[in-house]
This record gives sequence, structure tokens and C-alpha cells, in this order.
Amino acid sequence: MTTRRAFGSLVAGAALAALAPALTANASPGRRRGRLIAADDFRRGLGQWATELQDGGTVKAERGALEIDVPSGATVWFRRRLEGPYVLAYTATPVSAGGVNDRVSDLNNFWNALDVRSPDDLFATARGGALAEYDYLKTYYVGYGANYNTSTRLRRYIGEAGVRPLIYDYAEPLLVANEPNRVRIVSDGSTVQWWNNGRLIFDYADPEPYTSGHFAFRTTWSHFRIADFRVWRLSDSH
Repeated sequence: MTTRRAFGSLVAGAALAALAPALTANASPGRRRGRLIAADDFRRGLGQWATELQDGGTVKAERGALEIDVPSGATVWFRRRLEGPYVLAYTATPVSAGGVNDRVSDLNNFWNALDVRSPDDLFATARGGALAEYDYLKTYYVGYGANYNTSTRLRRYIGEAGVRPLIYDYAEPLLVANEPNRVRIVSDGSTVQWWNNGRLIFDYADPEPYTSGHFAFRTTWSHFRIADFRVWRLSDSH
């Protein structure tokens, strides 16, 4: 079942939260994974990634994991621009082991992102990791919350300061400490989907879709361990 499109207020978004559990793996994107077009096993450093940190912290890739351990805003961009249709997958675990940043909150993603100030080169414009600096993106954004952040949202940024159009706003699901989140993002023309552990969290039919751009992990004051980053081209199912 696909939830109706809902721009606007948190009240309207909250009403949709009751429908979230009904979105399951039965809602197929209609195409099969094709060839692998990008991957990182996180054993050879950060060569494929660019980091933007608000107040420092640690981002490293070694021993099969991308470790993001930060005291405030952090965005970690995949350097290669992705062209749809594709499906992107990774596994992210919020770490709670007594560390200073082990807050368990904000597993967030940008995808199909470009910066309207430098649309041909995302990295030609400097950004420092604070969330407001990303208002100039045209992008999809999922914020998967927990702790003080008690909502899970899909937004469609339009490249204007202070404007972050809200598509869906749910009170659940939220992160669970030390539990893996097996995320899958589908970018297939107007079909925009974000899955977690086999459950379809967001299913949006965009009449003016963003079909290419950059992907990023985004978080704030948290500690994540990320593995198994893969991107496949989508192919026809017949």
C-alpha cells in the first residue's frame, strides 16, 4: 500500500504515522537488480568519500567498516555521482557502548543531490557540516530518528534557504541501539523508496523526480558503524 502524498504540517505528517507499519517488502519496485556499479568494503581508507564535519570528530574506513563518531553535524559524501535507475544498499549500526558520542540518533541520507550554487560539481562549494548549509541542495533526504529526535521523515529539498519541503513524517520506526539497519534506496524515475530491514518506510511517486546526483550519510552527535555499501543498476524484470 502506498501512503498518500503529504506536504506540509507536522500534524498532517503525524496522521500518516499510523500507516507506516503497513509498508512492507510486498511493495516491489518492479525491476530487478542488474550489474554492480559501485561498492566499498571499507578496507582501504576514505578514497571514495568526502567528509564535512561541523565540530570535528572521527570518520575512518578500516577493517570492513566506515566508522562515524562525531559530536555534532557530519556529512560523508560518496564522491562518485550516481545516475538512475539504481538501487543502493548498506548496513548501519548505531553504536551504544559508553562512548561520548554514543547517543543513538539520526541515521540520515541525502541522495540524488546537487548544490544549486555549483550544479556541475557538488564539491566546488564548501560546506561545514551544519544542517542549514545543505538548504541549497536539490536532493531527497531521509532522517531516521531516535533519542531526542522522535520522528522519521522524508524531505525533498528544492535548493532554497530555509525551505525543506516535508513529504512524510512518522512517529515510528526509530533506531534501536546496537541493532543493524539494512537500508535499501530505490531511485527509479518517479519511484523513490527507502527501505529498512525489508520494510518499505517511504514510497513516494515524484512528478518531477531527481534522477541523478550524489549520495551521503548524514548524522549529528552520534556514532555509527556502516558496512556493505553497494550500488546496482536497475534492469527490466523480463
